[in-house]
Amino acid sequence: MPVVPYKPLDIQDPQELVSSIRARRGGTLLNLDRILLHSPAFAAGWNSFLGAVRNSLIIPAKLRELAICTVAIINDAEYEFIQHAPELIKAGGSEAQLAALKRLDDLSPESSEFDHQEFAVIKLSQEMTRSVKVNDKTMQAVKSTLDNDQQLMELIGVIATYNMVSRYLVALGIEPE
Repeated sequence: MPVVPYKPLDIQDPQELVSSIRARRGGTLLNLDRILLHSPAFAAGWNSFLGAVRNSLIIPAKLRELAICTVAIINDAEYEFIQHAPELIKAGGSEAQLAALKRLDDLSPESSEFDHQEFAVIKLSQEMTRSVKVNDKTMQAVKSTLDNDQQLMELIGVIATYNMVSRYLVALGIEPE
């Protein structure tokens, strides 16, 4: 049960904002949106920022979604995992990878489900989420697998962003649809 009630599915106001969120979501509002709409200013900023993170970065979608799913597992953010597991599959991930993420603490660089780059992304996501500080070896490993500094900066931004998202979801008790 959420900490604050969901706004109605048919909410219309503020019209421009609700229309913008619906457009980004393919015509519907998620439970997350229905909580965010308690603060139109917050919802507007969230919609703009998360829209850019999801749709305007050059980091490969598979790496982005792998990082997001890793954060969701660590933070016990079921809602986030349910939303992003299908996105990881669409981006080229596998059911075996999703299952392996649920055994996150047992993964090693030799894990057959993930290549060197994917494992480096998982390790970076773990360190940023659990301890904030990133080991130099981990940072060098992930950096060596990416094409450029922009991808590194974006990957770190995705991990930071979805740590924010998961903390928001969990603290407010937002339930999966």
